[in-house]
Amino acid sequence: MRAEPGRSVTSKVLALLDAFSPATPALTLSELARRTGLPLPTAYRRAAELVAWGALERGDDGRYRIGLRLWEVGSLAPRGLGLRELALPVMEDLYEVTHENVQLAVRQDLELVFIERIAGRQAVPVLTRVGGRFALHATGVGLVLLAHAPVEVQEQVLAAPLERYTELTIIDPKRLRSYLAEVRRVGYAVSDRQVTMDALSVAAPIRVPEGVVAAISLVVAHDRADPVALAPLVQAAGRVVSRALSSSTPPRRLM
Repeated sequence: MRAEPGRSVTSKVLALLDAFSPATPALTLSELARRTGLPLPTAYRRAAELVAWGALERGDDGRYRIGLRLWEVGSLAPRGLGLRELALPVMEDLYEVTHENVQLAVRQDLELVFIERIAGRQAVPVLTRVGGRFALHATGVGLVLLAHAPVEVQEQVLAAPLERYTELTIIDPKRLRSYLAEVRRVGYAVSDRQVTMDALSVAAPIRVPEGVVAAISLVVAHDRADPVALAPLVQAAGRVVSRALSSSTPPRRLM
């Protein structure tokens, strides 16, 4: 079985998995081949191997989807697993107090990854999902993670084009740098209609002795948001999870 020049078997397999997205969760073999640039026979062979292992599933309609085996493997990631288990009771308490969306995220390179969320039934709709990635410069959790990221990470983000999600998204590097300093000073971040025009988020850091490892937030409807009142609740949640992470003991509940 000869590999196409310049591409390893591993790169082809990863390209197939990377072809899927929230907007395209199901793909035909032709679509997989086109998105990955692989010849159709190669795409078929690699996809068949992934189906046999469980990384992909093929439905009765012939389309491929991400398989449960990947979820099982991904759940073993130590950074997400221990943090999620310790944070979830605190997130549930925060939800019971507010009945708003609660989110937990970590930084991965120049993006953030949501590792848990609780969606309020009557809360404002959000664009996030567990396992989803998002830019660091617009959301509350992203601003917290960026504010406490290494200087070289901050400089890379500030030097790159910053996507404007709404007219209020901060995309000026100088202004964003100033706001990150404010986040570090006050201990929380507010993203006011920077992602959607109907939502505001308040986020606080989760720390271990080595530094900030995650961020927790509330996302509420802008027209009923009071950041000054919400900030102490989110900060308290962050401190409880921080203590639990540092001591490796179950967190004391907020309530």
